[in-house]
Formats: sequence, C-alpha cells, structure tokens
Amino acid sequence: MGKPEANIETLWGELARLSEAGELRRLSCAFARFVASLGAAPPALVLACAVLSELEGHGHSCVQLSDLGAGPAELLGWSDEQWKDLARAAGPLPKTARAWAAQLAACAQVWETGSFDYDQPLVLDGERLYLRRYWRDETLVAQAVRERAAQVREVDAGSVRAWLDVLFASQRAAEKPDWQKLACAIALRGSVAIITGGPGTGKTYTVARLLALLFATAPEAANQRIALAAPTGKAAARLKQSIDRALNELADKVGSRLPLRELTLRMGAARTLHSLLGARPDSRAFAHHRGNPLDVDVLIVDEASMVHLEMMASLLDALPPSATLVLLGDKDQLASVEAGAVLGDLCHDAQAGAYDASTCDYVRAASGEALPGEFRGNGGPLAQQTVMLRHSRRFGGPIGQLALAVNEGDAVRAEAVLRAGEAGVRWIENAQQQHVLQLAQSGYGAYLEVLKAGPAAGAGPAAHEDWVRRVLQRFESFRILCAVRDGEWGVAGLNDAVAGRLAQAGLLRPAGEWYVGRPVMVTRNDYGTGVYNGDIGLTLPDPGRPGALRVYFLEGETVRSVLATRLRNVETAYAMTVHKSQGSEFRHTVLALPRERGAILTRELVYTGITRASEQFTLVSPAGAVLAEAIALRTHRTSGLREMVAPAAR
Repeated sequence: MGKPEANIETLWGELARLSEAGELRRLSCAFARFVASLGAAPPALVLACAVLSELEGHGHSCVQLSDLGAGPAELLGWSDEQWKDLARAAGPLPKTARAWAAQLAACAQVWETGSFDYDQPLVLDGERLYLRRYWRDETLVAQAVRERAAQVREVDAGSVRAWLDVLFASQRAAEKPDWQKLACAIALRGSVAIITGGPGTGKTYTVARLLALLFATAPEAANQRIALAAPTGKAAARLKQSIDRALNELADKVGSRLPLRELTLRMGAARTLHSLLGARPDSRAFAHHRGNPLDVDVLIVDEASMVHLEMMASLLDALPPSATLVLLGDKDQLASVEAGAVLGDLCHDAQAGAYDASTCDYVRAASGEALPGEFRGNGGPLAQQTVMLRHSRRFGGPIGQLALAVNEGDAVRAEAVLRAGEAGVRWIENAQQQHVLQLAQSGYGAYLEVLKAGPAAGAGPAAHEDWVRRVLQRFESFRILCAVRDGEWGVAGLNDAVAGRLAQAGLLRPAGEWYVGRPVMVTRNDYGTGVYNGDIGLTLPDPGRPGALRVYFLEGETVRSVLATRLRNVETAYAMTVHKSQGSEFRHTVLALPRERGAILTRELVYTGITRASEQFTLVSPAGAVLAEAIALRTHRTSGLREMVAPAAR
C-alpha cells in the first residue's frame, strides 16, 4: 500500500513544480486536487484530471483515452520529456484506452454513461473523458442538430425555382453548379442549414437572397420574425450592413412583386449572441432558454466559426423547435478562443458534398442546378443541409492565391506567392521589430492626420459625429495582427513599441493611461456601458466636457461613445491577436509572426490572418522557417461532437 501513496505524493510534487514553472495552469492543479478531495483518487485519475483541465485551456472539450495512453505531449504543447517526467512521477499508468477506461470507471468521481448518475464532476463516454458541463453541452448540441437535420419540410419546388431565377437573374455564375443558388434552395427546406466558404465566396450575398426567398414563399411573409446575430458587435454590424445593401439592390429587381424594403425594416439590427440571448451580469445563464425561448422564426448567425461550444449549446437550447437556424462561416478559420470547434465539427466534410439521390432530385427541381457526380454520395441528414461555397469573387489576386496555398498546406507555393513581388502581397523576412514600427507609422498615419485636423471650427454635433466616423474608418483600414500575446513580437510588446514610435514621430502625445488617439479593445462584456468583449474604439475629446475623454465605437455607420473613465476592462489595440481579429476586415493587414513556432502557431492562424486583408497583406517574420512550420501544423481540437452527430448519418 505504501507505493501508491508514494506515487501520489511524487505526482503532486511534480504537478506543483510544473505549475510554478508556468508549464501547467494553477487551475489545472487546483482542479485535480478538488477531484481528489471527493474520494479515493489513484495517480491515474489525478493525472487525467490535470491533463483534462489543461486541454480545456487549449480549446479541447474532452480528452481521448488513447491520447492518455500514447502521451498527450503534442496536444499540451509540451516536449515528450516533460510528459515522461510527469508520467514517471505518477508511477505505472494504463497503456491502452480500454485500460484507462476500466481504471477511471472504477473511481467514484467519474460517471460512466449508461450507469447510475450521481452527478459526478467527470463523465466517461466511451473512450472520451469530459468535464461534466462540456459533456452536457456537446450532447445538447449533437441532439439538437440531429433533430433539426432530420426535419425536412415539404417545399413547392416549382415556386422556389421561379423565385430563384428572379433573385439570381443578373448573376452569371462563374462555376457550375451555382453553389449560391443551390444553398438557398437547400436552406429553405430544413430547420438547420450550414453555409460555409472562404472570404469573397458570397455567404452574406447568398443569405440575403435566402431571406428574400423566405419572404416570397412564406404564407404570411409580413409576420416572419427574422433575427440576425454574430459573436461580436463588429461582426453583427457588418452582417446587417451587408444584408441591407444586398436586399435594397434586390428590391429594385423584384419591384412590386415583393415589398422587400418594408419586410427588411422589420428585421431590426443585428445583435451579438450575448445580447440576443439576454446575458445577465455575473452569471453564465441567459434570459432565453428552453423555458423562455427566443421569439424568432428564422435566426441567421454569421462568423459561426467563432461560436464556442457553451454558446452554441445555449443558442440551440433557446431556439424554438419550429424556427430555422442558418449558420454562416468559414470552416477553415480559427476556432473559438474557448472550448470547442463546433462549426468545423459540423461541416468537416462539406468539401465532399455527399448529397443523396433525394437531395439531388430536389436541388435540380428547385434551383435548376445539377450536382456533378463527385458531390453525390450517402452523407447523413446534416450533409444534406450543408453547402460549401467554392468560388471567391473577391480573392482572385495574390492575396487569394496565398490564402489558398496556406489552406491547402502548400508551404512552397505560399512562399513563392510571397516572393513574387506582386502588388498586394509583401514578405519581410528576417525582420526586426523596427520593420513593424515603420509599417505602423505609415499605416496609422492616415487616422492620425484626420484626428489632428479635427472637426470644422464651430461645427455642430452632426459635423463632430461625421469627423469621429471618418477617424474611426481610417483607423479601421490598417491593423497589426499577432500570433501571440507576450514578448517582442506579441500584442503587449508591439502595442508599447508602436505607441512609443508614434509619440516619437510627433503623431501622438501619450500622457498617462488615457490620451487622445489611443485605440482600445474591450476585454470583458460590460452590460452597464453596452460594450462587449472584442469591441474596438478610439479615445477622442468629449465635445460637451472640455478636458474629458470619450471612447467612440463604430458599428456600421452608427457612432456610439462611452466616457473613458467608465471603461475598466480595456487594452491598447494598435496590435491585436489574430483570434480577436475574426469578423473584421482591413484594407492593409500586417501579420507579425514570432521567432519560434509554438502550438498556437498553426495553418488556421496564418490563413485567418491573411484573409483579414482586403487589398494589401504584409507578412513580417523574424525567422523564415517559422512560416513553413506553421503551415505544416493543423489545429486539432479533441471533441466527440462529430461522432455524436454521426449516428444519424449512418
């Protein structure tokens, strides 16, 4: 009996050492101790708890027992030696997933699905170990998606075809089939639809026509309750702006046959998911849930790749069974910062299509589009409601070629595009931080010029707001994106360096924490001031209070502001992480890579950084090999969602 006790004490010591060294979160060590306090805890359970908690911090929703058997060093971002040291401290460990399952199932702190549930903190589902709340969220999402995918409505294909021919009349499809037209037909007949595609493939263009189609075919179009949402305020504003523009253009086309402008006005503004669900201060709970569902018939969610597992579970729980959910997003972008990669899991195989005979027949009748044989197959119900848009109408130049090469994992082709010297793409290799600062002085000079000019003397509130809008728009035309937060090439280091460079050039006068021209990013939802995590604003003088400063935010064309002294959770935002940039677009994007590749620097991160640029992209890297190494490393998030949805696909 002495040996297991000795092993557990040695293991606690090794976990404490890793925690002190910053190689393991203190939370992970604390969680393992909490679970151990609930009952007898063999070293294998303690180690599994620490790994599970640590992986949650990396975005995984569970741990595969096969990874525990083989050693999850790569998933943890550790070296093999680090894992071996920890495993040695734990003593003899199970070698296979089956052996791990047997040992964990015997622990009182673990509920094995199918057995009597005592509300234990850990859940063992087959060969996956979960924190209970992630198992609950994953199960809820899978069940809701399966049920919705199985609901296929009867549709008058002839009527749909007539309207689609009108809505797409002016478009000469660049490819066959016309995936945009096909997506509208497919989304109309189900209670869930996923439309995925890269930048410029026309996701919002397509969904605007889907909305028009819904209005045109609904029995009572005027009573249709349509809601638009996105994970961030900026993404929500862009969604609304894009859809309004597309619907106004369509209104001229359809004329009196469909009062599209009047129907559009009924939709209201796009909202953040937090706002839509009724977030409550200091609580993870929302006002809307299964017992108090959302009052919507159709919900369209843009930038769905950013929606983490817990949020998707809350959204699906609050959505009425009769409502239609349309998810828009790029499955190849970075997944959410928090646990889960829901969109990527749900449309992982979207490229293949796998449309069955029934779907192919319906698509031909409703859209006139014939699906080529390569996209036919026996995919499950969700595959029949998923469409991947494949032709980019915006990214045909070098930025698009670069993004495609990176997305396909072709580092040689990506480097060739970067070195070709074509307008729009530039690579500064073996760079120093000074190179980024030069780009920052040039890029941010545009907004600082407008800021310095100020509003016209004696101008009223409208002129002042117009000036603020121009300053914000200029600022939004350029951005520095980072892969990491800390260090010389991280957000913190570059923000300080850029502020210093702009001050040295006489473009800014930083004085204390708050100063005119300081860009800030909100880092935590603040319902009292109406600002949300990820919102970016600029600090400018308050025209009504001399000497006071306000932070101004731009949502579409609307300007809103908050007194700077009321904002507590903000950070300077000359540079931001690639994660935080999702849902944004900048005329010129600078992507600064660190000297060394870490687990966070992946193909998806580089792809997402590139696709934030609309006209010009500059890659700055202090070490040339880092790019190829990043392109070779794909993001992997352990999850059971695909397998939970899969039974309905067989």
